[in-house]
This record gives sequence, C-alpha cells and structure tokens, in this order.
Amino acid sequence: MTKAQICFSFIILLYISSVGNFMRVNAQAPGQGSWCVAKPGTPIEQLVKNLNYVCSNSGIHCEVVSKGGTCYDPINLYNSASVAMNLYYQNQGRHYSKCDFEGSGIITVTDPSEFYGCCIYEFYK
Repeated sequence: MTKAQICFSFIILLYISSVGNFMRVNAQAPGQGSWCVAKPGTPIEQLVKNLNYVCSNSGIHCEVVSKGGTCYDPINLYNSASVAMNLYYQNQGRHYSKCDFEGSGIITVTDPSEFYGCCIYEFYK
C-alpha cells in the first residue's frame, strides 16, 4: 500500500471512530500511548486558530512546525496543527480535556508519526 493510501486510511479510521464532537479514550493497555490530532474535516480557520493558540499563547515551543523544523510543511496545515495540538496535549499531562480545541481535537492511540515520515509526534510518559 502506498504512503498516501495508508495516510488516507488513517484519516478515515479517525473520522469513523469519532462520535460526536470529541472522542474520549478511557482505558489504555500498559505502555500504550495517546496522541492528540486535529479531527478530519476541521475547517482551515479552526486549524489556524489551534496552531496560533498553541504556538503563540500557551508557552509551547513550536520549532518543530516552524520553517526548518522536522514537521514543517506549509502545504499540510492538518499535520502542522495536529503536531502543535499534540505538543500542547502532551505538555498538559495528556488529559483528554486538553485535546478538545473547541471540538476540533481527537485522541488516538495510534502513533501519527508512522504516517508522516520524519515528523515525530511527541509522547511523554
């Protein structure tokens, strides 16, 4: 399967698995992680708002999504916003409420890094 098909399948899986405005993960197997990403179909305006909030107003360092960073991609705003949202979620202790972003965030237990080449989504134990 090509990388694009895998990425598209991941997005569809996230969309199908989200119910309502927010998906909450209640239980995790030992050693299993969780990451916050932008919900598929989130409007560009909300992605920009999330990115600006995390990188300008929350004290999170967003060099990874800035020009020259390993996750910098001016064409893929979905990925940039997801990386920033995940940084915030991880830094806030992975509390599900810290991934809401006005209903545009979703928690996944599949590491999104697997779908974005050298872009590594942070995970803090």
